[in-house]
Amino acid sequence: MAAQRDKVIVTCAVTGSIHTPTMSPHLPITPLEIADAAIGAAEAGAAIIHLHARDPRTGKPTPDPEVFGEFLPMIASRTDAVINITTGGGHGMTLEERVAAAMAAKPEMATMNMGSMNFGLFHMAERYKDWKFDWEPAYLEHSRDFIFRNTFADIERTLRTLGDEHGTRFEFECYDVGHLYNLAHFLERGLVKPPLFVQTIFGILGGIGADHDNLVHMKRTADRLFGTDYHWSILAAGRHQMSFVTMGAIMGGHVRVGLEDSLYLGRGKLAQSNAEQVARIRRILAELSLDLATPDEARAMLDLKGRGSVGF
Repeated sequence: MAAQRDKVIVTCAVTGSIHTPTMSPHLPITPLEIADAAIGAAEAGAAIIHLHARDPRTGKPTPDPEVFGEFLPMIASRTDAVINITTGGGHGMTLEERVAAAMAAKPEMATMNMGSMNFGLFHMAERYKDWKFDWEPAYLEHSRDFIFRNTFADIERTLRTLGDEHGTRFEFECYDVGHLYNLAHFLERGLVKPPLFVQTIFGILGGIGADHDNLVHMKRTADRLFGTDYHWSILAAGRHQMSFVTMGAIMGGHVRVGLEDSLYLGRGKLAQSNAEQVARIRRILAELSLDLATPDEARAMLDLKGRGSVGF
């Protein structure tokens, strides 16, 4: 019984920190590529744009606020989409590094991973023999003995600084059922306030699997914990992306697509752009008689502070 949904919010995550340049020639890397990808996704129908940054020379994920500062104004000047900046960053980044760009930009939204977890990417390296950059295989292998850290203290700190001090609201990323209970803990303590935007994530090694029963279980658990105080959204990694978000939309949820979550448009076919994925889910939603929310409608649903109050 999530909050009533009249229209579907489409989030597009344009580059992320999971995939590496060898995996797709279409992965946005430079600030101009990231800006163009974000603008294209917004024009295709995405109300929220979720953003990471990359070193423009190597494509490696970077937390550098200056790199974010190169593409954020370009996106803001050409679209009215809600800009959502990561606080998850990339493997090996400290909490201070991960939140630096969001603290500088003071966006309407930012992500919040709802717990520490094993976050495995190492298995992806087996698919490739030749690499564009030397850092890529080591980056993936590093995740074999890596724990993504977001302790209760880390979450509290970010909620109080980025949230309370700058008015940023959060996409609460829940990779497993326990993350929903962590969020309920912060709701009970009054450190987060409704309406919550709960992103349930499936198919990441170390998190809950991409099984349809798990989708139902996560929804039922969130309903029990949050009642009508939350908006539910769904993303799934890799080949599960479109089928899972479609099922979630039928069940009353919002959806997230983008090259951060999947490099493909269909079986064996690389997506050539983020806009292509947004256009695909938009067509699917239209066939289901579901309308897309505009950025301003998303702002109203999620009680965002508005684009006039950001720092870029």
